[in-house]
Amino acid sequence: MKHMQVREAKAELSALIAAAMRGEPTTITKHGKPAAVLVPVADARKLYPESKPDFVEHLLAFPGGIEFERDEMPVRDIDL
Repeated sequence: MKHMQVREAKAELSALIAAAMRGEPTTITKHGKPAAVLVPVADARKLYPESKPDFVEHLLAFPGGIEFERDEMPVRDIDL
């Protein structure tokens, strides 16, 4: 993976985008510390999918399914 300072990345942005399209990620550093990574879109979509399942889909995706048993006994006496 290539490393590059922010000011260099600004000057070579088009080349960095072309490299990312070829599958070559680049780490961009600021003050010598990694600040961001420029990656191909396919890799970014694996990390950050565009659609997230709703809560029900999340529960239904549980392996083995979910089974609940309901206790039919009333919790308290009710005078009607």
